[in-house]
Amino acid sequence: MIPPTEIAGALWHILVSGKANNDIAFTVVNTSAAIALSIVLGFWLGAALHALPRARRAFEPLLSAYYAVPVFIFYPVLIVAFGVGRSSLIAMGAMFGIVAMIVNTMTGLDRVPAVIAKTAIVMRLSPLRRLLLLRLPAAAPHLVTGIKLAVAYSVIGIVAGEFILATAGIGKRIAFGYQDFDNRTMYGMLLLLLILVMAVNGALSHWEKRLHHRFGQQ
Repeated sequence: MIPPTEIAGALWHILVSGKANNDIAFTVVNTSAAIALSIVLGFWLGAALHALPRARRAFEPLLSAYYAVPVFIFYPVLIVAFGVGRSSLIAMGAMFGIVAMIVNTMTGLDRVPAVIAKTAIVMRLSPLRRLLLLRLPAAAPHLVTGIKLAVAYSVIGIVAGEFILATAGIGKRIAFGYQDFDNRTMYGMLLLLLILVMAVNGALSHWEKRLHHRFGQQ
């Protein structure tokens, strides 16, 4: 373990030198794509299961036990399906984050006040407009929790996938630093990853607090 001042100095050198720019961009692009997939697909699948009680009863036990199974066991299948590279990593990250979004979408829609449904009936809204204009804003505070979890799990999936097989990325750079006993690079990249995740999580937490305040929730 090197001193914290050296870790900060190592990160500064990495950023100034630009030697890790391609790795950083590789991870950021893959993570952004995985997060977008997990949030969008997770929301619509959660809304569909909420609207179909029979399907929900069938899939809910599977969703509850999903994270008990190591998702990395599907990595060989993803390699066969998408090849070695960006696509398999994005799929891995999306698989990590999507279930958290599905579960929190269902929870948020479950807790929408009954008066919202009555208002939709009075206004004669179609099911899609009812979802987008009334139920979705009312469930927004709970959906943000799903977004936060989807972001966290997607980052885990992408970085861990880079450790296994990727030819680039922050995870691969950390793995190379570890294998080569290059502590400055390893800890510097770990600090960069920590800063990026904390910044995104802090922004989402601030947004979540504003939504809870807006809807009068504690």
